[in-house]
Amino acid sequence: MQDINDLSSQLRSESEKNQLKLIPQLIEIGAPGWETLMDWMYSVREAPANLAIGKAYKALYQANTPQTKEFLQTNFPQGIVPLESERNIDYQPLQSLLVQQNFQQADAITLKKMCEVAGETAINRKWLYFTEIDNFPIPDLRTIDNLWRIHSEGKFGFSVQRKIWLSLGKDYTKLWEKIDWKKGNTWTRYPNGFTWDLTAPRGHLPLSNQLRGVRVIDAIFSHPAWSQSQ
Repeated sequence: MQDINDLSSQLRSESEKNQLKLIPQLIEIGAPGWETLMDWMYSVREAPANLAIGKAYKALYQANTPQTKEFLQTNFPQGIVPLESERNIDYQPLQSLLVQQNFQQADAITLKKMCEVAGETAINRKWLYFTEIDNFPIPDLRTIDNLWRIHSEGKFGFSVQRKIWLSLGKDYTKLWEKIDWKKGNTWTRYPNGFTWDLTAPRGHLPLSNQLRGVRVIDAIFSHPAWSQSQ
């Protein structure tokens, strides 16, 4: 096992990709590793959240010691992803579920929050029309996507699904197979057919109302949130 000081130095100097590999090594060490992660997270507390920061945050949250709990509450009381909303939507419940890796409940809350953004009619209906996505505020869609992406080590999120879709020539039939929403002519059954953890294929979640056809997800993928610089 590498020296803790060596790992600490690498964590501060390496690329995000290598930081993701270093974090599990620090977790294995136990308390000294958590201390190193806390020191590093404090040093980057003003930086935009990335996948490495998300992985470190999850590790400290799951450590669940008095020290790690106090550290997170003191330095990241609202989490690590800015919860921006043009419609005053509270995304804290979604963030909490994603930090806990409760992806099934997070998926349900995602749809609920998106209906809240769309308005009372969508709230009562409990699902979205594609035309309602067209009027979705950019900050809200980015907040939802960032929460999913950061707290899944980059595996889940609308932007992740969109990149896969683009790589497949915008072919939805290939996309459904690639992200395990369909096998042959058989749609994946909700909820037990889906994989609600990080062993799922990249892009598997969130479901984005997929059982109602292609128009909602097509509207999400065509949204200006992805064409503007972030």
